[in-house]
Amino acid sequence: MQIGIAKSAERRVAMYSRNYGCRITDQIIMDGNKAVVMENQKLRLTFLADRGMDCVEMLYKPEDIDFMWRSPAGLHKRSEYLSNSGDSLGNYLDHNSGGWQEILPNGGGECSYKGACLGMHGEISSVPWDCRIIKDSEEEVVLKACITTLRSPFRLEKEISLKRDESAITIRESLTNLAKEPMELMWGHHPTVGKPFLDSSCRIDTNGTVGFSMDQPDFETQRLKPGTRFAWPAPGNGVDFSNVPGEDADTADMVYITGFPERAWYRVHNENKNISYGMSWDGKLFPYMWMWQVSGGSYGYPWYGRTYNLALEPWTSYPSSGLRKAIENGSALCLEAGEVRQTELCFWIKKEEI
Repeated sequence: MQIGIAKSAERRVAMYSRNYGCRITDQIIMDGNKAVVMENQKLRLTFLADRGMDCVEMLYKPEDIDFMWRSPAGLHKRSEYLSNSGDSLGNYLDHNSGGWQEILPNGGGECSYKGACLGMHGEISSVPWDCRIIKDSEEEVVLKACITTLRSPFRLEKEISLKRDESAITIRESLTNLAKEPMELMWGHHPTVGKPFLDSSCRIDTNGTVGFSMDQPDFETQRLKPGTRFAWPAPGNGVDFSNVPGEDADTADMVYITGFPERAWYRVHNENKNISYGMSWDGKLFPYMWMWQVSGGSYGYPWYGRTYNLALEPWTSYPSSGLRKAIENGSALCLEAGEVRQTELCFWIKKEEI
């Protein structure tokens, strides 16, 4: 990824307002994409305002570890890439540079809803957001980002907050149904972690209690039989899903976890590095956590066996095959006309005490 200033007129405002404490700038261009950088003494975060507000960098400064997974597709300027297919799967994955996406109103495969074709992970994760800095002090920086969808009638607003000396971010969100009719949807956060943090010493802990898989297999190399339901983390087949496989394990899994209390959380601890990261959220609004974990075992398009990653994703609904399936199983979130839902999430990184 190359960072530069697009125009000479921007150079005088691209500098941080200070060089200590918390700081923020929204005058950064990365490979043709407008970006926002927030940082303090412990974290540096980069969000792509032109690409769904993806978080493509979460650098933990004390250990020089960027937690965000980087896709083999890399980061590029979307307008300079001519797709040779109208397939929404390809159009999404060709431009997925990795990191953390927010997804709404469709999770997973393309489907049709109320006359609209909703593409793969459509539609907020692939379009520009409006952003503005609403707080810029040495004690705290806050970014407000907003998106109004085109193909569906939703408006999502979120405030991302970073405080002095903290290795955590807080995200406060408000989702509005702008339609004059009820609307069903899927809503999820898709933070994907990779190397150098991820290795076989990583252990997953969560207050979710039940794991399950869908009736149709997601991967030929998955370790859980289709249609299995089990007490997290061990389904009784010799596999413990709280243990992350090594990079060359040749496995790929999609497991769903539920049974969360009102405040849901997970923690991933790297025993070799003695560092953890985790997330907490509203377990009533997001009662499912998708676990997408690939240790080289996903072949063919788009990964061709080249990726090692772990994504633990809070979701309103399941499965990863689109909104129609979520409606069929009763997990789709329904907002009445004009209804507003508000929520708060926290993502943190910590060096553990020995």
